[in-house]
Amino acid sequence: MFDKQVDVLVVGSGAGALVAALRAARAGADVLVVEKGAMWGGTSATSGGGIWIPGSHLAEQAGHPDDLGEAFRYVRALTADNVADDQIHAFVDNAHRMLAWVEQEADVQYAALPYPDYYPEVAGSREGYRTHLIPTAFDARKMDQAAFDTMQRASPAASLWGRINWVLAETHIALFRPKGWWKTIGKALAGYWLDFPQRLRSPRDRRLTLGTALLGRLRSAVDRTGTPVWLNSPFVSLIETDGRVEGAVVQHEGRELRIGARKGVILAAGGFERNAALRAEHLAAAHDPVASGSQVNNRGDALLATLTLGAATRNMDSAWWAPMFRIPGEDRARLSTVERALPYSLIVDQSAKRYANEALSYHRFGEVMKAPHAPGAETNPSWLIFDSRYRNSYPAGPVIPGIPDALLPASVRKVLVKGSTVADLAKGTGLDTVTLEATITRFNGMVAKGKDEDFGRGDSAYDRLYGDPRVSPNPSLGAVAKAPFYAIPLHLGDIGTNGGLVTDGRGRVLREDGGTIQGLYAVGNLAASVMGYSYPGAGATLGPAMTFGFLAATDACRINEPV
Repeated sequence: MFDKQVDVLVVGSGAGALVAALRAARAGADVLVVEKGAMWGGTSATSGGGIWIPGSHLAEQAGHPDDLGEAFRYVRALTADNVADDQIHAFVDNAHRMLAWVEQEADVQYAALPYPDYYPEVAGSREGYRTHLIPTAFDARKMDQAAFDTMQRASPAASLWGRINWVLAETHIALFRPKGWWKTIGKALAGYWLDFPQRLRSPRDRRLTLGTALLGRLRSAVDRTGTPVWLNSPFVSLIETDGRVEGAVVQHEGRELRIGARKGVILAAGGFERNAALRAEHLAAAHDPVASGSQVNNRGDALLATLTLGAATRNMDSAWWAPMFRIPGEDRARLSTVERALPYSLIVDQSAKRYANEALSYHRFGEVMKAPHAPGAETNPSWLIFDSRYRNSYPAGPVIPGIPDALLPASVRKVLVKGSTVADLAKGTGLDTVTLEATITRFNGMVAKGKDEDFGRGDSAYDRLYGDPRVSPNPSLGAVAKAPFYAIPLHLGDIGTNGGLVTDGRGRVLREDGGTIQGLYAVGNLAASVMGYSYPGAGATLGPAMTFGFLAATDACRINEPV
């Protein structure tokens, strides 16, 4: 009946998938991981690697213990009523357990940081210590060489020149250049260029940071269990008998193989953000797949196959929305995070007016971009406007300070507009000159007061997180006043979809009638997010993906531990 049988079949190779595989393998299960693409790691490898985890032991060790009841109330307040209490409790009550287990089993070294939640006005939010980031790099020489060579590449936005990887602290130092900054940056550059064996092989940096650091450690732990990871092995369909999923058809080495899964199939194959037809149907506001910053293989294959079994879906019109830079010739958009909160800049719509607090988290800003706007005041694209002080001090996506305009890549010069006056800039962008001049004049007047009276930019702890601490009284506000002036378009996009299959607190896929599809689990962006339409804090994508991967494997393998 089957060409191959295992206990657990994991479809996908991102963080949720690898946590599930590791959990099952550590319980003694025979596990197989299959990946559609030639590279493993999924969107997780292109991410910042942060995880949003309430109530962790790391927060307590840092002197900031969390209250799980408050965390539940915070998430509950942000989610629509169609997310069950039980599912929210499953995440909130088990995320910290997953983190402690992964820390022990995969030597993943996270730190709880004073990184504010994204909705400070909502009861139960905290000004830090739920977001966890990996503060140190991971040396890829500790990995299997073939695994490193086939790892999904980091996002161009997460590295210098698309080559040299940064940890978060180095990014902050490079941005604001405190005393002695050149020593830190020089050390990172020297580490890259002095790795002669790797420089002769490839431009890739063996110093893994952010999402690649997380994935490198997880993959190394999975490899130590002897679990195979098949690449170029796309999932085709599920095998169901008498209402129970017993395996899947997988294309591997030119053949379609029937893979039996005695304990369960765990789908962790990502969302549908790169599927043009599904985007047109569900995400009409940003229907172009290139608007996504996600890796190119997320086309909803597993989602579509599961729907044939009568699986229920939720929030298919939802995504992790974000303002994105789109560079000609690149196969994915670049996420805008830090740029919008920095001084000497503002964002306008197509009527040349501001319409939001530019320093909002990227999902919240994306939601504002996505909202209906009056004709002539559309926001897709918007324009990030900045002056020469910004240009000489901070990055604007691919526009790197210190590199003369003429030496920027030709693809970047195609989208960057420059003007010696605001009127010249308006002409180059097609914006109304009088309105743009009035918008900048009003903005600069508020800057002089240190208070954004229109949208409150810089008021919250999150806004100030990415502001320039050298600028006072408001580190997020600086006048757009020094010529020449610049503009670069910001497009509505996403870092992945977050609507999909409805699951329960153990990651089991549910049918439209509320029943369970036995033997089938879904985690990560393939499943409808436990966060509903919201994005509570940095790492609210990977945190639930890893937690429900942990819970799915726990359930499939009947691991007798309290969860």
